[in-house]
Amino acid sequence: MALFKKKIKIEPKHYLFPDAKVYFEYNLSIKEKILYFLIAFCVGSIVGYIFYSKIVIAIIAGLVAGYAFIPIRRKQIINNQIKKLRIQFRDLLETLSTSISAGKNIIDSFIASYDDLKGQYSESADMVLEVKNIVSGVNNNVNIEDLLLDLAERSGVEDIISFADVFEICYRKGGNIKEIIKNTYEIIDDKMQIDMEIETMVTSAKTEQKMMLVMPILFVFIMKSMGGGLSGQGTPISIVTTTIALCLFALAYFVGTKIMAIKL
Repeated sequence: MALFKKKIKIEPKHYLFPDAKVYFEYNLSIKEKILYFLIAFCVGSIVGYIFYSKIVIAIIAGLVAGYAFIPIRRKQIINNQIKKLRIQFRDLLETLSTSISAGKNIIDSFIASYDDLKGQYSESADMVLEVKNIVSGVNNNVNIEDLLLDLAERSGVEDIISFADVFEICYRKGGNIKEIIKNTYEIIDDKMQIDMEIETMVTSAKTEQKMMLVMPILFVFIMKSMGGGLSGQGTPISIVTTTIALCLFALAYFVGTKIMAIKL
C-alpha cells in the first residue's frame, strides 16, 4: 500500500451559461459572513453570560456560535433558493401547458411563458431569468433539451432533473410533450399541496420547539434578575454540568428539527 496517496483533482462543472445561478450552491460574501458572525456572536455571548456569568466564557461561547452559524445560514439560503425555484418551475409548467393546449409549439410556448412569469413575479425572478436564457439559447441554435438539462444540473431539484431527462428523450423521438408537461406539473403541484398540509400539521410542534429553546434561557435570566442566582454557580463542577446540559439541549433541538424536516 502506498504511503502517499495521489490527490484527485476535481474539475469544476462547466455550464452553458457561465454566469448562470447554481441553486444548490451559495458563497457568502465577506459582508454577509461578518454580519451573520456578529449576530450569532452577540446572541451566543449573551446566552453564555446568562448561564456562566463569566466574560471570558461568554466571549468563547460567542465565537463558537459565530463560526457555527455561518454554515447553518448558508444551508438555509440554499434551501430557500431551491424552494423558490421549485415553486416557480411549477408555475412555468402551468403556463407551458396552457400555451401548448392553445396550439403553440414548444419554443413559442417558452416565449409566451417568459411574459407570463415576468408579470407574475418580476424580471429579476430566478425562473424568469432561466426562461430568458432558454429563449436566448434557442435563438443562438442551442438545442432546447440541452438548455433544460443545463437548468436541471444547476437546480438541485429532483423534479426538474427528472423532467429534463424525460423531455430530452421524448423531444428527440417525437413523444407527447404536452402530456409530459401536464403530468410533471400535476406531480409537483400534488407534492407541494402535501408539503403545505404537513407544514400546517407540524406548525404547532415547531412553535413549541422554539418556546422550549427560549424557556431555559429566560428562566435563568429571570432567576438572576430577581437576585436569586443559582447555587454553586462559577465552580468547576457547575461549569461542566452546565456545559453538558447545554450540549444535550442543543443536540435535542437539532434532532427535533431533523425529525420535523419532512421531505417528499
